[in-house]
Amino acid sequence: MAAGAPRIFVSHLAGIAVFDPNGDQVGRVRDLVVMLRVGRRPPRLLGLVVELSTRRRIFLPMTRVTGIESGQVITTGVLNVRRFEQRPTERLVFGELLDRRVTLVETGEDVTVLDLSVGQLPARRDWEIDKVFVRKGGRSGPLRRAKGESLTVEWSAVTGFSLEEQGQGAESLLATFEQLRPADLANVLHHLSPKRRAEVAAALDDDRLADVLEELPEDDQIEILGKLKEERAADVLEAMDPDDAADLLGELPPDEQERLLSLMEPADAADMRRLMAYEEHTAGGLMTTEPIILRPDATVADALARVRNPDLSPALAAQVYVCRPPDETPTGKYLGTVHFQRLLRDPPYTLVSALLDEALEALEPDAALPVVAGFFATYDMVAAPVVDDSGSLLGAVTVDDVLDHMLPEDWRETEFHLDEEPGGGAGEGVSAHGA
Repeated sequence: MAAGAPRIFVSHLAGIAVFDPNGDQVGRVRDLVVMLRVGRRPPRLLGLVVELSTRRRIFLPMTRVTGIESGQVITTGVLNVRRFEQRPTERLVFGELLDRRVTLVETGEDVTVLDLSVGQLPARRDWEIDKVFVRKGGRSGPLRRAKGESLTVEWSAVTGFSLEEQGQGAESLLATFEQLRPADLANVLHHLSPKRRAEVAAALDDDRLADVLEELPEDDQIEILGKLKEERAADVLEAMDPDDAADLLGELPPDEQERLLSLMEPADAADMRRLMAYEEHTAGGLMTTEPIILRPDATVADALARVRNPDLSPALAAQVYVCRPPDETPTGKYLGTVHFQRLLRDPPYTLVSALLDEALEALEPDAALPVVAGFFATYDMVAAPVVDDSGSLLGAVTVDDVLDHMLPEDWRETEFHLDEEPGGGAGEGVSAHGA
């Protein structure tokens, strides 16, 4: 490759935005497609896997890329929106090449692939992988960093890239997707092979894996949970939102449910059992047992401090529930709800008991899904309290759980109608995958 030719490390391309010539974003880069070649010739970069706003993944040939600069990809604007399907001769860089154990030709040392660089050939529009960034020494685990010299070598200086997924860990892939939201990382995992998916799941910490599991289709959840050791599976279930964990447990055989429940903390296991006792499509089956609960003598300052918890979803942080002790669900008498906007309008020393929305009725635990959905639509709510006959707060239903249960079971695999997107010409044009 001639001096001065553009070179980009692939880790810098993960998740960057893809724009058309008018500056409108069409999607984000999720992977790179290369074709391995005979001998030690560098692989040719065929194109990018781009995820549209509809979550459909398409193939963007490099011939349709006019520039890669300043953290963005510019295209000609002519896209084929047919779903990307990998061909036998193609390899995905993030999914298959990173983290491989390969061998330095000169010394015979085993090294780990941390990154790859791609460059554009001079006077041509072709791109190829030209450099490999590797680390000497043993592989590192999720809790420790391996020590060893890192160096960048020519593609031809290493051997061991094969068509099978062997010697491939998850560290660099996780680093590449570190900034992704759980839903986006879940989408990445869903498109990996089962072996690679298990490797990545094993390397994620419990909280991150719990967040990702909540966003995966049911089959993927069961597959991943089944490949974890039972003690860790129980820890991950405890880290999930109680309603999501209960839904997942409910899909397992009864003996497996009991084994996992016996490994949980007693309080968490009690919450799971209580949620699993309700019908799935009722307020009790939809609710979480961990809303923000305050006593009547708490102040606005106390409430805002609880709302600021970054681990809370926006829906759960939208309101607090005022109850008499005990403060854990099921509580003492439920007194009412205070909305976040009301907290912002009153002095910090104001008691929350003075700000109650007492006119807002609570949901009954056996309220059916259509009733719950109607409640949200009628009162423009993003969360709602669930109260039993004795007046105790059992939990809260959030709008995301309502939508999750109202959409078709395969909604995570379903795109919106692409022909309704702005710029109706997006479906025109032909790529290597659309021919």
